[in-house]
Amino acid sequence: MPMTLPILYQDEYLVAINKPHNLLVHRSPIAAEETVFALQLLRDQLGVWVSPCHRIDRKTGGVLLFALNKEVDKLVKQQFEQHTTHKKYWALVRGYLPDEGFTDRPLAKDNGDMQDALTRFKCLHQIELPIEVSRYPTSRYSLAEIYPETGRMHQIRRHFAQLRHYLIGDKTHGECKHNKMFEQHFGLNTMLLHAASLEIVHPITHKPLLIEAPLQNEFLEILQKIGISTDGLLIEQQ
Repeated sequence: MPMTLPILYQDEYLVAINKPHNLLVHRSPIAAEETVFALQLLRDQLGVWVSPCHRIDRKTGGVLLFALNKEVDKLVKQQFEQHTTHKKYWALVRGYLPDEGFTDRPLAKDNGDMQDALTRFKCLHQIELPIEVSRYPTSRYSLAEIYPETGRMHQIRRHFAQLRHYLIGDKTHGECKHNKMFEQHFGLNTMLLHAASLEIVHPITHKPLLIEAPLQNEFLEILQKIGISTDGLLIEQQ
């Protein structure tokens, strides 16, 4: 049986899911071997036309919003294009972050053109593990709360790579030695990036709409294994 996607919000215009890690949003030529996608699963689950209003990476879990008609799809996408949405992510990153900070380094498009990009963050927790990585006898990590104020391709992953606070489990922009350690010691099989919340203006009622996604088990289990507190994080009630 196909998986049932967890619904976070639904009305006659919009539906939001808590997208599992390792699930593509839609068909893509870069993953031609894949046969399961969030768009088709949700369409079949609800029995209606759906269109993703935005994108999150394959290995990222969390809030993914769909429109249920083309006019609503257009209106919501305009909010993303105008950067009037508010997004919050959680990520486990290499090293000790400062209490809070930001980076506004431009990011290159595929054609080489540079785009403005702004990412704010704060550090929720820090942990030092007695595990040797590279030439260091211990390894340090931070749980970050991240607010991307622009929506560039792989913005969070690329900005944190520029800061050398690589996302754990990021095979493209991350650091292979730390990824390998988490795979070997803690059974990591995804990227530790979670889209925790999305706030938009409802395109029909014009009221603020806040959608929150509980942290998923893959991410939660890693935090528990390494001893990072999840106090204050939204956790699915079992």
